[in-house]
Amino acid sequence: MDLVNSILNLVVPPTSMVMMALAWPTLSFLHAVEWIFHSLYRENMENKVVVITGASSAIGEQLVYEYARKKANLVLVARREHRLRGIRENARLLGAKQVLVIAADVVKEEDCRRFINDTVSYFGQLNHLVNSASLGHTFFFEEATDTSVFPHMMDINFWGNVYPTYVALPYLRQSHGRILVNTSVESWLPMPRMSLYAAAKAALINFYETLRFEMKDAVGITIATHGWIGGETGRGKFMIEEGAEMQWKEEREVPLTGGQVGEFARKMVSGACRGEAYVRHPSWETRMPSLMGTGPPPLDAPPPRKLLSGPQPMPE
Repeated sequence: MDLVNSILNLVVPPTSMVMMALAWPTLSFLHAVEWIFHSLYRENMENKVVVITGASSAIGEQLVYEYARKKANLVLVARREHRLRGIRENARLLGAKQVLVIAADVVKEEDCRRFINDTVSYFGQLNHLVNSASLGHTFFFEEATDTSVFPHMMDINFWGNVYPTYVALPYLRQSHGRILVNTSVESWLPMPRMSLYAAAKAALINFYETLRFEMKDAVGITIATHGWIGGETGRGKFMIEEGAEMQWKEEREVPLTGGQVGEFARKMVSGACRGEAYVRHPSWETRMPSLMGTGPPPLDAPPPRKLLSGPQPMPE
């Protein structure tokens, strides 16, 4: 067996390189054909029903406005209902047909059942489920003082996507609908001080890649991956019911530059309407990680802290 493994170690790498070189022209041609097809086909979202989680801030809010411009019926879901009311009015001004606001926690299965069932009861259908709820952190793993908060990172970034998807799937199958999910380049290009976030996003991508195979053509899935789209990182305190706390970073508190959040949201919605499997922004970040990387430059970042003072509201 050792001899076989030694032979394979010598043969497989160069053989794989030759096969990749031969297959590259064909793959490029197929990619071009796919791009042309997707450019010609665009789903008309007028009067379609879209549920958007994490709709109260940052990428979620911009996704609301993009679907509103397409004259869709919207259901906005987040914990902060007062924040959603203002976004609802903006969405109506941009062209949304009807806009419902539902306060819910996506990490609770019963809440997810409630807002999905309320949506179908009111509109009679569900066409797009947009999962944009996300929570990051800015601490080194060894600095964590209370491990009981670890599951909450997975709850928001993983289960907060899985539960709405699980409840919505039967209705999306009926309408041949689509799931649009917000992930991050850290899922495959981990950055310092983001260990739990990166792990949760990697799990999320693998979940949806597997689900894509299971659903086949019954339900479309668009995985949107963004790199670093902000300037400096905002910081706060992540509070949980039991009273434990840890440093956290929420996308709504990151000062964003150059309208990149809005641009990413436009790409996400446009890609979903074209039936694309993947949306990447900026595209060069996912193709040249060894040259450019993503995230805030570690050398320019401020020194890590254990915990920050001043209570902050519970993130979405």
